[in-house]
Amino acid sequence: MNDEIRQYDRLVDSSPQGSLFHKSWWLEAVAQNKYQILSIKKNDEIVVAWPLTFKKIMGLELIMPPPLTPRLGIILAPSRKIKYSEKLSDEMSLISELTRLLPKHSLFNQRFSTEFTNWLPLFWDHFKQTTRYTYVIEDLSDMNHVWENVRYSTKRKINLAIKNGIKVLTDLSLDKLLDLNELTFKRQKLPLPYSREYVYRIDEACIKNNARKMFFAVDESGQIHAAVYIVYNQKAAYYLIGGADPTLNNYDAHFLALWEAVKFASQVSHSFDFEGSMYENIESVFRGFGAVQKPYMEITKGNCLAKSAFNAYRNAWNKGGFPSKICSILLR
Repeated sequence: MNDEIRQYDRLVDSSPQGSLFHKSWWLEAVAQNKYQILSIKKNDEIVVAWPLTFKKIMGLELIMPPPLTPRLGIILAPSRKIKYSEKLSDEMSLISELTRLLPKHSLFNQRFSTEFTNWLPLFWDHFKQTTRYTYVIEDLSDMNHVWENVRYSTKRKINLAIKNGIKVLTDLSLDKLLDLNELTFKRQKLPLPYSREYVYRIDEACIKNNARKMFFAVDESGQIHAAVYIVYNQKAAYYLIGGADPTLNNYDAHFLALWEAVKFASQVSHSFDFEGSMYENIESVFRGFGAVQKPYMEITKGNCLAKSAFNAYRNAWNKGGFPSKICSILLR
């Protein structure tokens, strides 16, 4: 690792917008040399950076996130300015300058951190913005307080799973989790939108950086009902992959697996991000854990041809029309 990358990773750790997904080791795992980090320095220190990952489809150059990378976007060093107006002026100037460094592309699509709020310079440069939502337990330091905020119906499901003899194990294989994950997609008549080899690569990087944990809800006969895969650093834990056996839904084991993941996260992270889905039936599950709704921005820009090609691929994926290798391009 060279000095430039070390300095960038230090910025990720200190930036309010920085996340595990911005780290250089994560980018290498998910994009393998198909990424670029734009940055601007002042006094030999990086003050703003923008990691980009690339994909080519039908001859079009796309800047878009790889599968299982829910957040990227611009990260800024903590401001030393006292006055809000001066801090905002610095942000405006840095973001505008960074935008001018973007390589040529046909389509841009990224989802930014919940802490990124100033997209005005991007608006001036003709980017578009869509507000999306996730759910976050913002403070895991007092788990009694966290439990108090869990909805009664969710508590009942967690307790019912325990009453039915469901236990949560953490030492089963990644393949078993992916088996359940694949069942979840099959139930929706969709192929698994990433290859197992791709997940293995992410998992290997996470193990090397002490950044993941798996939770399996198992009954007394050894059947695995549900599984949860989280990634984490000191700042936040993220629910990345999950799955459940649709024939065993009556046990509500997935709620117990998620609760055990939250409890573990309280030992290693400050917050827990459910990576909230915009689908109504999934959103209600995450809301039930007492998490706070947090908006974040999906930023896009592109010509009509690129958007049409992108939408055609995405629509075909939604209908299960592409093999998993191609589907992995368009998961998020």
